[in-house]
Amino acid sequence: MEHRWSLKELYDSFESKEFKEDLIRCDKFIDKIKEISETFADSKEENIKKLENYISVDNEFFHLSFKLLSFCQLSLSVETTNVEALKYLEVIEEKITELAEPNTKVAKWIGKLQNLDDIIGSSTILKEHNFYLKEIQQNNKYVLSEKEETIISKMRNTGSSAWSKLQDLTLSNLLVKININGKEEKLPLTVVRNMAYDANDNIRKTAYIAELAAYSEIEDVSAACLNGIKGEVITVDKLRGYKSPLEESLISSKMDQKTLDSMFSAISEYLPVFRKYFRKKAQILSYKGGLPFYEMFAPIGKSSRKYTFEEARDFIVENFKTFSDKLADYALKAFNNKWIDAEPREGKVGGAFCENLHVIGESRIMSNFTGNFNDVVTLAHELGHGYHGACLLKESAINSEYPMPIAETASTFCETIIKKAATDKVDKEESISILETEISDCAQVIVDIYSRFLFESEVFKKREKGSISVEELKSIMLEAQKKAYGDGLDSNYLHPYMWICKPHYYSADFNFYNYPYAFGLLFSKGLYSIYLKDKEKFVKEYDKLLALTGKNKIFDIAKFMNIDINSVSFWKESLELIKEDIDKFITLA
Repeated sequence: MEHRWSLKELYDSFESKEFKEDLIRCDKFIDKIKEISETFADSKEENIKKLENYISVDNEFFHLSFKLLSFCQLSLSVETTNVEALKYLEVIEEKITELAEPNTKVAKWIGKLQNLDDIIGSSTILKEHNFYLKEIQQNNKYVLSEKEETIISKMRNTGSSAWSKLQDLTLSNLLVKININGKEEKLPLTVVRNMAYDANDNIRKTAYIAELAAYSEIEDVSAACLNGIKGEVITVDKLRGYKSPLEESLISSKMDQKTLDSMFSAISEYLPVFRKYFRKKAQILSYKGGLPFYEMFAPIGKSSRKYTFEEARDFIVENFKTFSDKLADYALKAFNNKWIDAEPREGKVGGAFCENLHVIGESRIMSNFTGNFNDVVTLAHELGHGYHGACLLKESAINSEYPMPIAETASTFCETIIKKAATDKVDKEESISILETEISDCAQVIVDIYSRFLFESEVFKKREKGSISVEELKSIMLEAQKKAYGDGLDSNYLHPYMWICKPHYYSADFNFYNYPYAFGLLFSKGLYSIYLKDKEKFVKEYDKLLALTGKNKIFDIAKFMNIDINSVSFWKESLELIKEDIDKFITLA
């Protein structure tokens, strides 16, 4: 049975009347924004009217452009060779570049307003967008001239954006040559990577070797893409006055350096705990010393059960209901209304994601479901993203955009619900298996994410001096993995090509999209602890918390739940919960 999403709620096709009309409307909105940017008044009353008009038009254009872009991007994600989707994506992206100059003019005007607080306080719509306007003013120092911003915007279409599309196309169409049970096959990369969870150790190792061999076929293209994107980021960030791409990432993430330092300080202290877990898993699998990379996801215990998509749906909905009816109803709607594209196939991108479509009050979720328990958890994770979007539907389009680190909170929270439920409903052997899967997932988000952060930091450092060769990239990745995993892994069997298969490295707009996952996991762990202390009260506050995420800094969002994310002790408390699971696993296994 096919499990593919429906996009007709956006548009019937690229040739539909509505799609064509919206392309024309897009031009009209761009003209409106250009008109707004041409004249600025001196009086408070005129400034209020102009700002109100700008916010209103900006919200409408956000919905329209996002609807058009999402239709193209979602179409491409499941069919990367879709010529029409690619053509119109480029058309729309080119249209949007026309806003670089007018938006820059407006930003500079807002940045110079001496009485912005007074202006905002005189208007209901401006009060609603207080955070957004204040951010524009505060970040004004990083805005270049209208001409420079326009040039950068247009050049990106043939620069980082083009490199990103090339990497997506190259990776999604990569077929891996592999010998399974004496039969030579060519399989999609997503299928081969999923073999890391297979119960057969020979298949796991064969898949690992075949995967690395396949990457060698595209390593030069991927390296060129990565160098092109990172080189552009460095150039643009320097022009804008950022100290580094990391500073730019933190500012756009609405997160303080102190928060990041506190979190990584706690993580560094707990790395030996995770290494202890890896060595224990190696021992269980009869390895001496560290665990080979290809055994990272090897199933432990009796967890050979396969879920049908329908069984996964029922399990998720049933257990979401233990948290709240609203969460369960949202998930059921997503399953029943074809919001999910689940089946892996050639030409479809790997991994999983959720796209919240504020414009139609829905979400679309992509996964590569093969029936493993981990796939069930992935669905729950992405549904968490979708639920987060649902909690923001009463907010304006502008106020529905939340920063990267907080983005992983609701998703990780939903994962926790499912994993805890699964542990409680099985026998001891399977309980150990689920516990180990939970620890493995946490290790990925803490230890592997740390290695990716170290890798990206070094890549930016070296790219500043010139292009980085394939061999250098592989060496940087191996060194980062050794620093993060230590003696937990067998240094003879690491993954030198991890920089190819992780799409986050290939976006100029989301640099360092690694630490947000660690933040999301640990922040979510902290929230779950609060939930266990007073479930009824927490459920009432939870939706309010998610609704705040588009118009507050992360520190203030956490403060709403009386959490101090600048305190190392908070992060240690969350890590201690993972340590308790690791200690339990080592005792039971």
